[in-house]
Amino acid sequence: MRVGLVCAHDSSYRHADGPPVGTQQHIARVAAELAGRGHDVRLYERLDDAGQPATLDADGYRVQRVPAGPSSPLSTAELIPHVTEFGRYLADDWAGAWRPEVVHGHYWIGGLAAAHAVRETDLPVVQTFHSLGVEQLRHLGRQYDGPGERIPLERALTRAVDIAVAQCNDEVDELTRMGLQRSSVAMVPAGVDIEQFHPDGEAAPREQRARILSVGGLSPGNGQEDLIRAMRLVGDAELVIAGGPPAEQLANHAEARRLRELAEQTGVADQVRLVGAVPHDQMATWYRSADVVACTPHYSSAGRVSLEAMACGVPVVGYAMGGLADAVVDEVTGRLVPPGDVRTLGVSLRRLLADNAGRFAYGHAAVDRVRSSYTWERTGGALERLYERVVSRRKPVEA
Repeated sequence: MRVGLVCAHDSSYRHADGPPVGTQQHIARVAAELAGRGHDVRLYERLDDAGQPATLDADGYRVQRVPAGPSSPLSTAELIPHVTEFGRYLADDWAGAWRPEVVHGHYWIGGLAAAHAVRETDLPVVQTFHSLGVEQLRHLGRQYDGPGERIPLERALTRAVDIAVAQCNDEVDELTRMGLQRSSVAMVPAGVDIEQFHPDGEAAPREQRARILSVGGLSPGNGQEDLIRAMRLVGDAELVIAGGPPAEQLANHAEARRLRELAEQTGVADQVRLVGAVPHDQMATWYRSADVVACTPHYSSAGRVSLEAMACGVPVVGYAMGGLADAVVDEVTGRLVPPGDVRTLGVSLRRLLADNAGRFAYGHAAVDRVRSSYTWERTGGALERLYERVVSRRKPVEA
């Protein structure tokens, strides 16, 4: 099957044409998994550097960079005026020798470009939002900084696609509230690279006292503030926060300074350590060094960090929402606590750190859960079946 994946964001996440980093790893891994299954896959992303090649072959699929807008990095809000141009390029490209049988848009910007490209064709469109503006607004409140056009455009996009792919049950519910029929929403969770994330291997150096690890960008929406406040209830343990800018830039980072000031004010400064950005290929060593991984984002549709930690055999304590509520089985692979409940968060961390046998059992169950339900092989197979379904729907029935 010929599959066109559309991610209208910049291509700058491929440093020096190396492997993808950040959230776009999901899309690149989907492309590689589908290509490994014998499909002809092309991934379209925006050209943001005139010095980059227009095409790139990677892991069995082709990356095609679309010249839409200036050849420089743009924010999501700055991308909106160039969506039509991106869609026109796709339509012209697909009018040639290579034409996809199914188009899969990623993020709302990519979905809009894909929908524009196919509007005068019979090509089916599958859409993965990865996050929804209306959900982010609800959970983040004043901290939500998405473009004002996003929410109405996402609602319009739900009416232009054949099937929307949700990554968790909360997202399924949200998409149906936005007007999609339940039969037009498919739940396909993100996968985990179990060859990279597994219990056996090196661990990052650590102190003798227990370690709680938090992974995520340094922003108020990621809940590191809740964890710092909860440390007062945990006792003698260290909280390591990985993410944000490189370590040498943390001193000039506003959120890093705010978190350190909060740790001072709450009397846990000697227990909190910010290590800055960690390369993704080194994350497994950090997960293995932890006794518990704490996941406290105010919004998370995929729950990627919890899945990677579980794949490394580490129990997770996290907020019962979004992808975390699906991935973590309470009192089986970790503990789920009500979002924003700092007291319960601290008590749960303290009790789990004191329970060596419980952590051991949770860790083993976590590995089993990931390997049975969250591998990229399962994700690729689910998408393959979904594509076959939408293509068969669009094909006319022969007499």
